Amino acid sequence: MAKILAVTNQKGGVGKTTTAVNLSACLAALGQRVLMIDLDPQGNATTGCGIAKRIALPTVYQILIGRSTLRDALVRTEFGFDILPANRELAGAEVDLIEIAGREFRLRDALLPARDDYDFILMDCPPALNMLTVNGLVAADAVMIPMQCEYYALEGLTDLVATLKKVRANLNEKLEIEGLLRTLFDPRSTLTQQVARELVDHFGNKVYRTIIPRNVRLAEAPSYGKPVIAFDRLSKGAQAYAALAQEMLDRRDGDARPAAVQGAQA
Repeated sequence: MAKILAVTNQKGGVGKTTTAVNLSACLAALGQRVLMIDLDPQGNATTGCGIAKRIALPTVYQILIGRSTLRDALVRTEFGFDILPANRELAGAEVDLIEIAGREFRLRDALLPARDDYDFILMDCPPALNMLTVNGLVAADAVMIPMQCEYYALEGLTDLVATLKKVRANLNEKLEIEGLLRTLFDPRSTLTQQVARELVDHFGNKVYRTIIPRNVRLAEAPSYGKPVIAFDRLSKGAQAYAALAQEMLDRRDGDARPAAVQGAQA
């Protein structure tokens, strides 16, 4: 049965979409069956996989409001994984779901028939606690939290943990933190190093060993509609996400060996 992960952080610009797209591609490259769900009305994860948003219909929006089934909306990417796409139409879901009974559980229920078809389901959540994010958190087994190692990120993490506790208490009692991922990492910054150490001291093995560095190829790849491993496999960004994918498999299999390649060292 698939492991369902919500890639989420209420703070924007921390690498959620970059992580969802590139981790999906790297897991697929390791032979995993992967579904990525774009829950952000901006649809950046959709275009980052080379799919034009204007023709990506039906989308997750039609699934949430009951006009389509999951299998009808799935799109196979050229990078070895499936995607449930999104476009700006998804912004209307917040209003449309108000009058629907059990609106928090729409995505969870839609995913039930497909859980045996995948090893991982990754959801790219919007940077806000709205009904789309709530649907992602209710459907998820756990959350992956990408974050920059800076002071404001620590404040945002405190708020996010409080939110997760509320969701767990009221809507999804199995929800847990799968891991914290340090992104946009600049080892030259003393503050970055300090915050990274504080995360490890507080969260222990919940912090992934792999660190995602600042990397220009990671920033360029979406404009070509490709994950970074298809754009520049030898770049530091590609190596880092490949290492993260391997670390996730090692965790799942209970293997304590270090990931094959570290994106950066703390």
